[in-house]
Amino acid sequence: MGLKYRVYLEGKKVYGCSKCRSHLSTSDKVMSKEFQGQYGQAYLFCGVVNIEEGQEQQERNMTTGKHRIASISCVRCGTMLGWKYIKAYDAQQKYKEGKYILEKSLLRLVD
Repeated sequence: MGLKYRVYLEGKKVYGCSKCRSHLSTSDKVMSKEFQGQYGQAYLFCGVVNIEEGQEQQERNMTTGKHRIASISCVRCGTMLGWKYIKAYDAQQKYKEGKYILEKSLLRLVD
């Protein structure tokens, strides 16, 4: 297995992995900061880079209804960062499909 190509982002605020600082997303990709993750506050992003999506999908009953999700982790260091919404079963939650939750405690602003 060779080295994995990583994307480097530019922008006013670049969010990275708190462990290895790999770029993950930018402030203009944040859709909401009003989400709860497994470890507290979490952000909903419409696009992220440098992540690996878990092969196994899970059905979860969340505060906003039932969703199918896949875990996401940092491509460089393997830190579990949050999840990707694969499917929302409630019509009002469909906007989350294909979007990403990143745990605030696992993010840091990087240069």
